Amino acid sequence: MSTRTEVSPKARSSVRAPLRVRAVVGRLAIVAFVAAAVAFWALPMLWLVTAPFDAHPGLDVSWPDWTLENFRKLSENPYAFSSLKNSVYLAVGTMVGVTAMAALAAYSLSRVRIPGRNTILYGLLLLSSIVTGTAAMVPIFQLMFALNLIDDRSGVILVLTGGLLPAAIFILKDFMDATPKSYEESARVFGATPLQVLRHVVLPIVRPGLATIAVWALVNVWSDFLTSYILLRDPTKLPAGVVMYTFYSEGGQANLPLISAFSLVYALPVVALYLFVNRRYGFRFHGGIKS
Repeated sequence: MSTRTEVSPKARSSVRAPLRVRAVVGRLAIVAFVAAAVAFWALPMLWLVTAPFDAHPGLDVSWPDWTLENFRKLSENPYAFSSLKNSVYLAVGTMVGVTAMAALAAYSLSRVRIPGRNTILYGLLLLSSIVTGTAAMVPIFQLMFALNLIDDRSGVILVLTGGLLPAAIFILKDFMDATPKSYEESARVFGATPLQVLRHVVLPIVRPGLATIAVWALVNVWSDFLTSYILLRDPTKLPAGVVMYTFYSEGGQANLPLISAFSLVYALPVVALYLFVNRRYGFRFHGGIKS
């Protein structure tokens, strides 16, 4: 004969009370952690927005003494705004080269069955990750010198394109794999050539992948410093990332009015491009159609 022990409501409430306290404390800890993380990432953005309009910018975030004097001083620099044109030239040239060659290579690797295909792809990705631009700068400089491409922006575009291409192929191949082959077979029935199939069938489907690769390549080139600093000599050809380095004195003292104003101008094109592409195509790292 079994007996049942009845638990009074008062005893149950006394047991649940510590659990509720723990749950509340856990939620407060999560909220505090998220707030600290958001503040950690938001403070540099607040400085970027407020410091250019401050008459006496500092390294702290404070209410600015509103002025446009920093931008007037920036306009007096002979290389500031011309360097943005150089950055656009290098970024767009590299973006077009990486996107075009990555699309052709990724489509070939996705459709053609060759021995060691995956080994080649992973090998290129691994080597491009291990042998970075810093480690390979000496042989790259010697190669550009032998090709007479020192102080030539085309040489910088070639170097940056080669460095970004393996990762771009690896990312874009996933989009190509997700494209149904039945679409291509239907196009071939009507007499389409392989390039026509790629242009009119495959590329429209993988536009989000192309947009992702294009913006990724442009941002990498836009923020590049070392390659342009090593390979370019003429101050009129230097991109914005290198020209910003000249806003420091010989003793390393930063000219904060110029740096803050130039940083805002330097960041706006990339932010505008990201918003445009995200609104038009969206960003994702997988193909859009499954067969």
